Amino acid sequence: MFTLLQPVALSTENYLMKIDWWQQHFPKGRQTLRIPDASGREVAIAYGEVGTGRTIVLLHGIGSWSYNWRHNIQPLSKHFRVICVDAKGYGFSETPPLPEVVGHQIIEMARVIRALCKPPVMIASESLGALTALALAQSYPELVDRLVLINVPVFPRQLPSAGMRSLAAIPLPLVEWVDQNQLVRPFTPIVQYVTQLVRQEVVYDPSQIEEEEIFWLTYPYLYLPGTLTQFAVDLRLSAQEIDRLQRNQPNLIQSIQDRLPDVTCPTLILWADCDRWFPVENGKLLHSKLPNSRLKIVPNCGHVASSGNPDVVNAAIIEHCIY
Repeated sequence: MFTLLQPVALSTENYLMKIDWWQQHFPKGRQTLRIPDASGREVAIAYGEVGTGRTIVLLHGIGSWSYNWRHNIQPLSKHFRVICVDAKGYGFSETPPLPEVVGHQIIEMARVIRALCKPPVMIASESLGALTALALAQSYPELVDRLVLINVPVFPRQLPSAGMRSLAAIPLPLVEWVDQNQLVRPFTPIVQYVTQLVRQEVVYDPSQIEEEEIFWLTYPYLYLPGTLTQFAVDLRLSAQEIDRLQRNQPNLIQSIQDRLPDVTCPTLILWADCDRWFPVENGKLLHSKLPNSRLKIVPNCGHVASSGNPDVVNAAIIEHCIY
């Protein structure tokens, strides 16, 4: 049963807005890298860096940002040079004008890695970020040393939540108009309340959801124009690709599935035992198709495993990536 939470209290929101989340986690705070995106438009990509040694890049899922890795950055930085990247249009990264192209994340992440790192690098990734990392290893194998894939949507049947499906169905010009004019902000309590409901779908214990978590997850959508538009665009593109997959029409997802045997780098698959969006059977199937992979089930955990059971996730990443 879902536990309904109260919206973030005004005093809490005022306090959190004074905090520089990036400065708290990275010595140089939030940094910016400019790259051409998949359509050739120059965009500013936000990232943070901490630690020394071999590089591990952390990729968040759709609708999220580097905050997704808040419980993983410090433990991993004891062993590696950790780079957290906000994907184009998410968190504090820039959103270019429409239109968008299918699979843009793959090309853009390759450009980020080449700009920030000396390849090959290790990649730990979650949800859509993990699908991006998987496709990256197929298209640019020279960039990837080792992979960690967490609850990767490589065998989807539909967008996993009703909220995603609803946003994907709204006409994009309307979403863009609302976003650019920041018309969502007056409805902050409603946005935070809806986010709480959606969050309960991806955690094991809804009572553990905190006010701070809801504040930071919704912050870009309330205060940084462009993020809502990018989210809606990517959801629509994903829905179209899934529909093509179900109709046996050419699509990117089928291409990634067909090329799974091409991924030969050591790969750790982490799958939450209580993922309501993508069942454990998907992880087992993926493991059977990746020739150099291991599968570990994360116990007592929902879809967002990086924060749902960070101790297990961190230990597994460290074990897989230290050699």
